[in-house]
Amino acid sequence: WLNTLLANALGSLGGANAILLGAVVGGMMSIDMGGPFNKASYVFGTAALATATEESPQGFMIMAAVMAGGMVPPIAIAISSWLFKDKFTDNDRANAPVNAIMGLCFISEAAIPYAAADPGRVIPSCVAGSAVAGALSMAFHCTLRAPHGGIFVIPTIGNPFMYLISLLVGSVVGAVILGFIKKPVAAK
Repeated sequence: WLNTLLANALGSLGGANAILLGAVVGGMMSIDMGGPFNKASYVFGTAALATATEESPQGFMIMAAVMAGGMVPPIAIAISSWLFKDKFTDNDRANAPVNAIMGLCFISEAAIPYAAADPGRVIPSCVAGSAVAGALSMAFHCTLRAPHGGIFVIPTIGNPFMYLISLLVGSVVGAVILGFIKKPVAAK
C-alpha cells in the first residue's frame, strides 16, 4: 500500500511540476540507497518509461531523473572524501575511487557503509545532491530509454551533455554539503 501511495503521489506531480517531480524522485533514490524509498522511485521511473512515447516523452525524462538521483550518493561521497580529507578516515579515502566507479554504474548501495557510519550527515547531503541532479535533469529535458546502466547507457540519453552536467552539479552539491557538516576524524 505504501508503494501505491508513493506512486500516486509522484504521479500527481507531472506536467507543470516536472522539475519538482525530478527533485522528489531523485531525492528518494538517496533516502535509503537501495531500500523501499529507493525502490519505489525506481519502480515509478520504470513504469513511466514503459508508457513513454516520442509524442509524450515525460516518462523518458522521469527515468533520467531517477537514474541521476541514484548515481549521486557514491559519487558525492567520493568527491567529498577527496576535497575534505580531514573528514574521512584513510580507509574511507582509499575506497573513494571504487565508490565513484560504482556511482557511475548506477549502484547507489556503494554509499551504504558511509551512510551507516554517519547517517545524520551523509543521508541528508546525498538526498540534497540527488534532488538537485533529478531537478536539473528534468529542467534540461534529459531523457533516458534504458532502465539501468549508468554511464554505459549515455548513448540512449537525450541531451547527454546536460545530463552529465546535472549529475556533476548534483554530486558536487552533495559533496560540499557533506564536507561542511561532517565532523573531522579524530587524529590517530
